[in-house]
Amino acid sequence: MTISVWLSNNWIEIFGAITGIIYVFLEIRQNIWLWPVGIITSAVYIIVFFTSKFYADMGLQGYYLVISLAGWYWWVRGRGRGASKNGSGLRAQGKDAETIRLPSLQGLGVGSEETKRRRDEETERLNVTRLNLKTGLILTVVFILLYFLMWFILSGLTDSPVPEWDSFITSLSVVATWMLARKIYEHWFLWIAVNTTAMIIFTARGLYPTAVLYFVYFAMSFAGLRAWRRSL
Repeated sequence: MTISVWLSNNWIEIFGAITGIIYVFLEIRQNIWLWPVGIITSAVYIIVFFTSKFYADMGLQGYYLVISLAGWYWWVRGRGRGASKNGSGLRAQGKDAETIRLPSLQGLGVGSEETKRRRDEETERLNVTRLNLKTGLILTVVFILLYFLMWFILSGLTDSPVPEWDSFITSLSVVATWMLARKIYEHWFLWIAVNTTAMIIFTARGLYPTAVLYFVYFAMSFAGLRAWRRSL
């Protein structure tokens, strides 16, 4: 098979891999355009995974479409919930201190509008936070339930070649994507586990552009850890 024939037969998967790489760069930079790019990537991979019989991953892409819309809204509106309040504690204290220091200037009408504008922007922005214990326990239970439910369905009702690994990748990705939508820092650790598993499985199944995509995801997950840590 020539390169041109291979490209012609796999152009949809290649296009999805390219948009997926763009997506992860935008994710690291906390750029809100990651969500529309993610919607395009998910739509492409619904086709790719259906033709490859990765049914759980195909369903995951449908979930990505929905959570991308929710994440887009949350990132625009801010006021995230489900993350540790300690992650924004110092920021809140800083705002209180600013309020205490400014009365004399505000009394003179100096800088009051600018201060109010900055305070409003800070309130609206969804900041990077840490995962608290309660939310972590809930997400762990959700992962376990999803994993066994998907494994049962895939092994009994479909011709999936790797139901256990398909279930693992999908259920952990569901949890990680929800954490991303809420800007919870620890979601990067979940992506490292997902990407490592996916690289191996997709290479074994001959989905080479997708395997390359997940290798890029794997490498960029460590860059994401460093970049998001600076935002805490």
